[in-house]
This record gives sequence, C-alpha cells and structure tokens, in this order.
Amino acid sequence: MKLIYLHQYFKKPSENGGTRSYDLAGSFVKQRLNVEVVTTTSEKEGFAKGHRWRKEEIDGIIVHYLYLAYDNSFSFTKRAWVFFLFLWYSSVKLLRLKADVVLATSTPLTIGIPALIKKMVHRTPYIFEVRDVWPEAVIAVGAVKNRWMQKVLYRVEKLIYKNAIGIVPLSTDMQKSIVSRFPQFRDKADIVIENIAEINRFQNNTGKINLANFIGFSPRFSVLYAGTFGKVNGIHKTIELAERTLKLDRELVFILVGSGAEKQNVIQLAKDTGVLNKNVFILESISKNELPLWYNAVSMGSSFVVDIPELWANSANKFFDTLAAGKPILVNHEGWQADMIRSKNIGYVLPFKITDKVAQEFVDYSKSNLLCTKQGEYALGLAKEKYSLETATQNYLKVFSKVGI
Repeated sequence: MKLIYLHQYFKKPSENGGTRSYDLAGSFVKQRLNVEVVTTTSEKEGFAKGHRWRKEEIDGIIVHYLYLAYDNSFSFTKRAWVFFLFLWYSSVKLLRLKADVVLATSTPLTIGIPALIKKMVHRTPYIFEVRDVWPEAVIAVGAVKNRWMQKVLYRVEKLIYKNAIGIVPLSTDMQKSIVSRFPQFRDKADIVIENIAEINRFQNNTGKINLANFIGFSPRFSVLYAGTFGKVNGIHKTIELAERTLKLDRELVFILVGSGAEKQNVIQLAKDTGVLNKNVFILESISKNELPLWYNAVSMGSSFVVDIPELWANSANKFFDTLAAGKPILVNHEGWQADMIRSKNIGYVLPFKITDKVAQEFVDYSKSNLLCTKQGEYALGLAKEKYSLETATQNYLKVFSKVGI
C-alpha cells in the first residue's frame, strides 16, 4: 500500500518541533507501507535554482519539501497566507503523485482541502487526523472574529469530515467535540490515537546536561517548559508562579526553552517581575534529539495554556515527552490531561489563578521527593502502557483495516 502523509510541519528528530509524523511514517515503513510525505521547509538549502520543491529520502520515507518562509513569530494573517500557499502548491503536488490513501494531519484545518481535491479528482480516499479542534479553538481565542468567516470555517470542517473515510482525533476531548457537533460522524471518529511518548528516544539517551552551566547553579527542584512561546501557550502563568515561589524558595527554578511570537514579551514580563535569571531562565530552542538530555537533568516537565476551555482538549507533545522521560508533569488547565494526572498520580494540576496559597502548596509538593519519584515511575509506566509508538502504530493499522485499506 502506498500512503501519502500530508503534514505542513513535518520535523525530523534533528530539528526543533514535534516528530509524531516522522515517527509514525517510519513505523509504517517497517510495516511494509510505501510512505511519501508532502510538507514544507523554511530552509532554502538544497533547492535547485528556480525550483519550489525538492525530494529527499529519510529513513525509508520519501519526503517532498516545498520551500515557504515561515516563523512562529509571524502574525495570524501572515501565517494564514502561508497556509493558503501550502494549500495551493500541495494540491498540485498531490495530483501528480499516485497513492492508495492520503493521511492529512492538521493543523491547520485547510490541510484537508488538498486531500479533498485529490479524492474528487482521482477518487483517492483520505483519513483526516485532528490535532486541534479547528476552527473551534481559533475562534475561541479571538483569532477569527468575523461571523461570516467563522461560518465558512465550520462548513469547511464539516465538508472535510464528511468526505474523509476516517477521522482520527488526538484526544478523547477532541473526539467529544467532533461527535457533539457532528454526531453523524461518530463511527468515523471512534478510534483516538493520542500523541506519542517516544520512549526509546528518551530512555535510551542516558546523558544529561549540567544545569549549572546554563543557569549558574544547581537548583533543588527544576521545572522544564520546552515548546512554543505562543499566545495560546500561557507561559505568563509560569512567570506568575515563579514570582510568588521566589519569596518562598529560591532553589525552585523554571527553565523555559523554545521560540515563538510571545518570547520577547515573556522575557520582558520576567524582567518586570524581577524573576529573570533568578528563578526563571529563558533559553534558545533545542532539537528533539537534545530534549532527553534536558529532561534527564530536570525534576519535572510542564505544559501550559491560556484559560480557554476549547484549548484543554490539546494533545501537547510536552505532556508525552515528559511521560517518556519518566518525569512528573505540571499543567495549569483542566481537561483529559488533568484527569489523567489525577487518576494515574503522574504529576500536579496547578489552579489557573495563582495565589500565595497556591505557590506555597506547589513549593511543598516540590519537596516531596518520594512522591515525585513515584510519579515519574508511574508516568513512564503509563507511557509504555498507553502512548508508545508501537501502540499508536497498531491503532493506525486498525484504522486502515476498518476503512478497508
């Protein structure tokens, strides 16, 4: 079987970003599937003069790269333009490639349109993977305020779901959102395949970095945030917590690693509150290959979002990376991840409103060495039981079998 994997942001482990598509594609190849990826890159190197596309083989995966300049700091309008360009060029590319099935993975929602065009022209079926509840989430955060445009996006969402032979939500909350709004697609969206805890990558890398080389001392307890500094990520809540815990325990630190549109704002907030380079340390992005070294060195991983319920359905890489590393996870929101933390005892759910009492309780928690150690063990156990690459691959094979591929 030949599968075309359509993902605008396909990343290798040597790059910064989530590697779900790389890991799954490689696993599909091992299952004797012929896999080609259609994606973008913002790196010009390797492109012949006057050519928009280049082809590369990566670990048995054929990858078609479209050059499009992109950065996390782009405005919503500029990002939308990049989405449109990818929609256009990838649609043309798909029509030139033969396949038995297309697997289109969001975001954005528009990633489903090239797959839809491929189906209309060549009758090639497609599966739509839902990484975020677009457009519900972007409307909730105020990125799309025009009522007419909101209606258009909802109609596009319905059209994509209607024509897909299968819908794969990345969380049970996403599944509930889809089914509650489109009950007619319940049977298509009955298999949830969460993000992947890359156990081999994190557990087979036993090295660690020396935190003192980066922050100037060895802290008693350290919380790592490794991800995007975006408007929806709510990293300002980390700064709020750090401001209050600094008065209680200077040996409890927060290490923020990544890039994005809000990074300079977060740095400025840390300066204004007097925590920058005291108990908050903001560093540059690192590759996925480097992440295990950092997780091995810290006490806890974290994942934050702003206080908008539609965002709580997310399936954040940070959550699964932390589990794979065998560390407890800190989140500041409700939803399925908070439920999992409480039921499996794998971390700490922080109230969204940060008070002195909340800060004191978190400091007290950080001093519970035995509890944190046990939670890390439980986290790794859960990763192996439920979120491994092998489990995700087997679930996808069930999807393929279910839709007759």
